[in-house]
Amino acid sequence: MEIVKVDVVAIGAGVAGLRAAIAAAESDPSLRVALLSKSYPMGGYKGASEAGAAGVVLSEDSLEQHAADTLAAGAGLSDRAAVDYFVANCTRELVQLGRWGCPWLRQPNGAPAPRREPGMAAARSWTSVNGTGYDVLDTLFHASLALRGILRFDDYFCLDLLVEDGVCQGVLALRVRTGTFVLLQARAVILATGGAGRVFRHGTGGGTFTADGMALAYRQGVALRDLEFVQRHPTCLPGSGVALARACRVEGALLLNRLGQRYLADPRTPGAAPQEGSLELGSDAALVHAFWLEQQAGRTLETPDGPAVLLDLRALGRPAIEARLPGLLDLVQRCSGIDASEQLVPVCPAVQYSMGGIAVDLQCATTLPGLYAAGECASVGLHGANRLGANALSESLVFGKVAGEQAVRRARLGNFAAGASLELLGLQIERRAQAQLGRDGGRERVPLLRRAMAQAMESGCGIYRSNEAMAATIGKLGELRARFQNLERSAGAARASGAWLAALELGYQLDVAEAMACSAASRAESRGAHQRSGVLAGYTDPRYAQHTLATCAGADAPHISYAAVGAPLVSRAVPLRGAA
Repeated sequence: MEIVKVDVVAIGAGVAGLRAAIAAAESDPSLRVALLSKSYPMGGYKGASEAGAAGVVLSEDSLEQHAADTLAAGAGLSDRAAVDYFVANCTRELVQLGRWGCPWLRQPNGAPAPRREPGMAAARSWTSVNGTGYDVLDTLFHASLALRGILRFDDYFCLDLLVEDGVCQGVLALRVRTGTFVLLQARAVILATGGAGRVFRHGTGGGTFTADGMALAYRQGVALRDLEFVQRHPTCLPGSGVALARACRVEGALLLNRLGQRYLADPRTPGAAPQEGSLELGSDAALVHAFWLEQQAGRTLETPDGPAVLLDLRALGRPAIEARLPGLLDLVQRCSGIDASEQLVPVCPAVQYSMGGIAVDLQCATTLPGLYAAGECASVGLHGANRLGANALSESLVFGKVAGEQAVRRARLGNFAAGASLELLGLQIERRAQAQLGRDGGRERVPLLRRAMAQAMESGCGIYRSNEAMAATIGKLGELRARFQNLERSAGAARASGAWLAALELGYQLDVAEAMACSAASRAESRGAHQRSGVLAGYTDPRYAQHTLATCAGADAPHISYAAVGAPLVSRAVPLRGAA
């Protein structure tokens, strides 16, 4: 086992991880900052995101209005202090990206040219030339290359946190290409691993969004907050989960059920656009709910990857699509084998964003000393029950920077633990990881377990949720977690293989999926992205004007408790899952 001493480890090289590493390296150039990623830093959901990044810039807008829009979207569960800090700092982050070279779209006078997204009272969504997510990541990546203090560990998979005497002291990682282990000893660790979209059947995030960071913190007794709130994008390609941007509908694309009917005028659809010419321009939530109604009525199309409706771009014609929606025809052809200029395109809702995550305070600190979290894997209290469009990229920038700076403050004060004790802990984690290569006589296969998990989550934690379906999902996830201990040793389950990595990821996913399902079952109301069948959103019960907290309870189902919005985090001693 190789042992490397650094000052700070940032796990995840997306927007939040890169911003955290840059902030840490700039705060103190003498420190060594390890940037660890299980893929190349330019991967991940936000790298493919065409959504904008929110920041107040126009005179007709204000910080107060941005805060009000964010609080309204959060449906009573956004932390006001987090919202105020965010809106006060996100424009500064976007300006800094411009200085680093991000090609923001601009007006003729050089000022930014933001656009207005659903839920915004004014235009404040900054977009860029090549796609916002790609350009933001590319800019951060090149900014990180200029800092000598950042040490890159690409193609490394974090197996577990090293916790000694109740303090996070580093991580044990697997070098995926070789199957060898490295122990990164550090004074502070930052989790920036993205969301948990891949616990569902369809997700817009990349294949790396397997809930790793959430599970790492959860297994050490850190609470996962508000996991029941999961946002969906309404028009994604079945199977791949690739999202077709709202721009399709802005340009005139129609949504049809399997009977060829436009269905968004259904008066039961919350927030449906009333005018005939703008049916498809309702909110994402309205379109997702309308899909569910069509599915219940039997008017969706059955595909090999589940129910879908049809996106109709044919009236636009190929020249207009190529001019106004560049790259779309190629994307649909590659992912679905369909010529969208001449054929109807099956689409369905897919999980886009996890509002909940690792509970952190405004300094991005968890209840485990030495551990910080930022980005989609974290819950700083900004989004509440639903996320305002374009806040996600800005959140990763603002709180990624906070996490990096606070981790440096911790690193300056902390001391390295004894190497021998950490090495022993690393060997115990290594043995647990090797056990997931499977065993002789094992009967279970990772792909089948993962498919069963995704189906259970779609059934019980889908668009609308019922008591019966959620109870069945919780039972199924407990069964799958037990079956996971009986993996077969297949020919491909060798060190440095994709099969081993998939097994390790599945273990994380099962933990977080169970916490998510139990959090949803405990909230007996409809609020934001959490909708209960037959329960209208009214927020009349004060018990639910609080955050849910899911904490690990060893081999049992997670413990669910509630905490007031804005209340300080409180450590809770619990049996840990996966302990040596």
